[in-house]
Amino acid sequence: MKVYLTGTGTDGCRTLTAEAAEAIGRAELLIGAKRMLEPYADSGKQLIYLYQAERIAEALQNSPAACAAVLFSGDSGFFSGARNLLPLLDDMDVTVLPGVSSMSAFSAKCGISYENMRVFSLHGVKSNIAVHAKMNPYCFFLLGGDMTAAQVCQRLCEYGLADIQVHIGMNLGYKNETIMHGNPSDFLALPDETLSVLIAVNPDHLRYIPSAIPDADFIRGNIPMTKAEVRCNAVAAMQIHRGGICWDIGCGTGSVSIEAAFCCPDGQVFAFDQNADAVRLTMQNAQKFSCDNITAAAGICPDILHDYPAPDAVFIGGSRGNLPEIFAAVMHKNPHAKVVMTAVSLETLSQATNIFSQFCDDFDAVQIAVTRTKKVGSHTMFDAQNPVYLLSGGFKCSGL
Repeated sequence: MKVYLTGTGTDGCRTLTAEAAEAIGRAELLIGAKRMLEPYADSGKQLIYLYQAERIAEALQNSPAACAAVLFSGDSGFFSGARNLLPLLDDMDVTVLPGVSSMSAFSAKCGISYENMRVFSLHGVKSNIAVHAKMNPYCFFLLGGDMTAAQVCQRLCEYGLADIQVHIGMNLGYKNETIMHGNPSDFLALPDETLSVLIAVNPDHLRYIPSAIPDADFIRGNIPMTKAEVRCNAVAAMQIHRGGICWDIGCGTGSVSIEAAFCCPDGQVFAFDQNADAVRLTMQNAQKFSCDNITAAAGICPDILHDYPAPDAVFIGGSRGNLPEIFAAVMHKNPHAKVVMTAVSLETLSQATNIFSQFCDDFDAVQIAVTRTKKVGSHTMFDAQNPVYLLSGGFKCSGL
């Protein structure tokens, strides 16, 4: 059987490519969601209303037709069901035909070039929003499921991005197409609409990954904080990747969580502290720095760690005397996780060295001694800070 996996553009008719129209014309059987097949109701072709990949593959296997076309909205290579269907059709002659994607169509309507645009699908999945809008000049969000345009705008407002520009498109290509432009605060009461897209434009986006953020930039309260010079080295030692899962145990003000969050905009940071005020401060700082990929929880570690995703990297800023249990809990979750911790006192350093020796094949220990300058009258003096020990390592491949 000859099968065409066909992108039909934004409206299924006017934006259909000539190549796709020819393929549909040759097909005896058309398969797709009801909305995709409506224009062909009077075509005389066999129509099967399906959108699940497995059921489409089964229908094709059981069909006597010599030529079939499976219709997908937009572009067959842009968050399309064609990706899941293609591997199921190995025994068929398959041609994938592209279409006009919602991103290219909407960008054209807004007069925006999209070669530097980051693309995110919120269709039935959870994703970070604010941190991407903070770090990129243009973000395209394909909406659907539980995430509406109003909810995206609400998130942007909550995380300090109420003044950026957003473009919202609803029902692109249809008679009731609606396009709006403004700030996120303009659209908080927007009615829910499943077929929506949103472009966030932030000319003041970050042009670097923040590191060693000045201590004074954080909301402090009376909660301890890992200082800038130590913090940047700790986050570097964690070796965080873009989609990583990080734990910040004993998060304090959340300063490590913030810098870790900028390193994993496609991932998540989970911050824990026994002090509810610390958890509150961490979330306040997360909102201030537009890091909606941070979740903070109050409780005793390791007791509360079991309900969270396995970490790729862990920072321990405070253990409340439960260091062996915390190491065991982390190792149980992911024996390949990287663990980093700080120690200020000799007692903590001694315990940490013993624990790292017990759990890790090899580990690094570095003393960080920082001397800052300060003004004293008309003179600039040096002000030595307490040395801090930074330990990092990975778990043993076998053993405990």
